[in-house]
Amino acid sequence: MRTHKRNSGFTLIELMIVVAIIAIIASVAIPRLMAARLSANESAAISTLRSLTSAQAQLQSSGAIDTDGDGSGEYGFFGELAGADPVRVSAAGVPAAGAAGTDELNPAVLSAAFGNVAASQVTRSGYIFQMYLPDAAGLPLPEDATGGAIAGPFPDPDNGEVLWCCYAWPVANNQTGNRVFFTNQEGDIYQMNNRIATPYEASAGGPPADAIFTVANDMSSPLGVNGGVATDGNTWVPVQ
Repeated sequence: MRTHKRNSGFTLIELMIVVAIIAIIASVAIPRLMAARLSANESAAISTLRSLTSAQAQLQSSGAIDTDGDGSGEYGFFGELAGADPVRVSAAGVPAAGAAGTDELNPAVLSAAFGNVAASQVTRSGYIFQMYLPDAAGLPLPEDATGGAIAGPFPDPDNGEVLWCCYAWPVANNQTGNRVFFTNQEGDIYQMNNRIATPYEASAGGPPADAIFTVANDMSSPLGVNGGVATDGNTWVPVQ
């Protein structure tokens, strides 16, 4: 009696069933993985801002930047904090650019990775960070495009002793992060949920330098939190 052996391969129906099962598993797993990565990026951004607060305090207390020579230290940009660019120096009591190869901070107070400045910004773990230091009127000045402060206008020495701020926002909203974060010399971290008509995202789409302040273009003004009105019209609250 002749018997017929079944082909060991899958039939079309069986393959379709397998594909359907894989699709169902993927539809559940992929969003969870993306949500986990997004959450991890936000946590990393908060941690980075906390580290930055400590680094700025260390730099200021060391007096490594003292562009008016009055003995009071000033805050720095990413390139200066990371030792990638020369710190600003005093030229007869007036701010001036430091000399490359001579005036870099050593030891640096931030990881060398923060010296990778492009378009005045640093990108890490799905977030973009941008630092501002004040001029004499409190106007926020960005870092040089490639880091540090090589050419004027330089931050004001007196305001630079007491003011600095930094924003962090996602490279791609809803993909690498959602929330927007802010910190300054006070050490508190604030967030904005970014659920707005035009979310802050990408290098060219970050928050304005005065977004969280109550007075336009004035870093010395109060923050628009706890009942204050931020200049960007959004609600900023403390990170819990």
